Amino acid sequence: MNMKFLIALILALTFSGALHAQQRVSVAAASDLAYCLEEMNRVFHQEHPGLEVIVSSGSSGMFFNQIRQGAPFDVYLSADIDFPNRLVREGEAVGDSLTLYALGRIVLWANRTDLPLDTGLEVLRSPSIRYIALANPEHAPYGKAGKAALEHQKIWDEVKTKVVFGQNILQAMHFVDTGNADIGVIALSLAMAPAMQGRGRHVLLPDEWHPPLEQALVLTRHGSGNPAARTYLRFLQSAPARAIFEKYGFVVPAGRQ
Repeated sequence: MNMKFLIALILALTFSGALHAQQRVSVAAASDLAYCLEEMNRVFHQEHPGLEVIVSSGSSGMFFNQIRQGAPFDVYLSADIDFPNRLVREGEAVGDSLTLYALGRIVLWANRTDLPLDTGLEVLRSPSIRYIALANPEHAPYGKAGKAALEHQKIWDEVKTKVVFGQNILQAMHFVDTGNADIGVIALSLAMAPAMQGRGRHVLLPDEWHPPLEQALVLTRHGSGNPAARTYLRFLQSAPARAIFEKYGFVVPAGRQ
């Protein structure tokens, strides 16, 4: 084979591979966004058909640790602003990309029709409730908020032996949905997802019962050189994205465009 042709071929393949990598956005997203981002990304793909968004869902704390250890995520959407703030301070994320995109809310959610959800957290004292689902408060912001609400109402000590912890808020919801828990404290965004309509009832818990769920996004150090990641970040702050966040029950901060 002609040496010049071989070199040209290698350069072309290298350029093609780099270009392909730039057309993909790897996203680490808090699991309360699971259904919301599915809809969000369908709209994004209509506007940018050449860009591929790959989403991994899990607890915010888990992704925080993975990104610190070098996990190749381009964009991080956390359910707690503290995690992306810490990444910025440690040089693992781009400071001017940090954006508060939404305020989350929590609900009491159950499939069982015999439970009086209108009594709020008082229903958890019922002897008929054997298991209460909650995301692990050690690394899941919604679990931390749920536990705080129970403590605020002075119910935690009474029911904590009934609590089963999910690794994230989506798993906690699945515990209830599959009957492995009688009731759970989950994200409003999951309860409002079209896929979950008709599969449970919910009652909103007051925001003052727990620390605010300030949800923030950031461009990671790994994603700082990926133009597609920056395009995706701009979309997440656009009017169409705001409308989708609000559809799923999020409070979008004033001033968002």
